Amino acid sequence: MKDGDSDDELLRAAGRGDRAAYEEYYRRNAPWLLIRLRRRCGDAELAADVLQETFLAVWRAAGSYAGSEQAGGWLWSIATRRLIDAHRRRAVRVEAAGEPYEELVRAPSAEDEALASSFGAELAVALDRLSPELRAVLQATVLDGLSVREAAVLLHIPEGTVKSRSRRARLALKEALA
Repeated sequence: MKDGDSDDELLRAAGRGDRAAYEEYYRRNAPWLLIRLRRRCGDAELAADVLQETFLAVWRAAGSYAGSEQAGGWLWSIATRRLIDAHRRRAVRVEAAGEPYEELVRAPSAEDEALASSFGAELAVALDRLSPELRAVLQATVLDGLSVREAAVLLHIPEGTVKSRSRRARLALKEALA
């Protein structure tokens, strides 16, 4: 495999058992994916675990990759599913641990506390008033830190639509919070 091969080509080669192609795919994509996972969950250790689970799943599923020029979106969708699974497993472990941990489960997160403030409450209301399409674009580009292209792949919409929805969402929030 050459450095110039696209992610799609690397995934197809990995699907045929090419370990070097898989390693190159990992080398290219693990850094940005780890950053996004850390932003999403706020726990570096959990993000690292999810990253490893994600790339294990990629190795196993590379043979079924459709090669649709959307390798980044495909990878991110696997990672988000693995992150959700990890959060579910963690919740079950805390629940099984018993009463001493119940207070931790009930304790509000930093995000919850921010939204509980007067500005946070206004922001939450303004976000709820956005259409699901606008809210999804904001989540992908702002909360998840995806580029316009990656958000377009993830949401299955053109890049121009991501840009226009992002602008409309920001203007609507600005107006609602003014």
